Amino acid sequence: MSPQAPVSAREVTAVILAGGAARRMGGRDKGLLDLAGRALIDWTLAALRPQVGAILISANRHLDHYGRFGYPVLADDLDGFQGPLAGIRRAFQALRTPWLLVLPCDAPLLPADLLARLSAALREAHAPLAIAHDGTRDQPAHALLSQRLAPSLEQALADGERSLAAWQSRHPIARADFSDLPQAFANLNTPAELAALEQSLVSKEAQRRRLDATARDAHPS
Repeated sequence: MSPQAPVSAREVTAVILAGGAARRMGGRDKGLLDLAGRALIDWTLAALRPQVGAILISANRHLDHYGRFGYPVLADDLDGFQGPLAGIRRAFQALRTPWLLVLPCDAPLLPADLLARLSAALREAHAPLAIAHDGTRDQPAHALLSQRLAPSLEQALADGERSLAAWQSRHPIARADFSDLPQAFANLNTPAELAALEQSLVSKEAQRRRLDATARDAHPS
């Protein structure tokens, strides 16, 4: 079997899934929730921009607000909140690249090498899709998908499938090892989880500033 070529950034469009009902968050639109002064989706966008050639946002509410981030916003064309497969379907319909990088809006600590590791896993396994593995479990919402999977997704939805992992299991899957960064895949599903992460980020920033101040005092200009 001939080696699979590496996937470059220009060959990849990312879709950020922000179209869920967020019931455990009290129905609030998770992508627009504030985390340390920035919307959750803004954290994701900042880490994502250097990794891909194009970005799409999948949303079913507050479309104008999401549009202010400067990227195309795609609403599901299936009634109700049908889950991530519906958002990925719309992204496939808009896709102009061979690969689609899928990620959720509620995991803001995105690895800077997410695409690189998923691409490497694809090359090794010669698979049409790769997902992240955090050392304990699969993370199917962090996935790199070949555009050739679009017909399979359409069929899965027609069959009544709504589980992302179940659809992915219909195909060979490459798994990228992120056991060194398990915190990057911590989903913020409740207000308590959001508050805990904000406190952690604020504490780390305060510690960084203290260290910077100590270094300046030790080496004054």
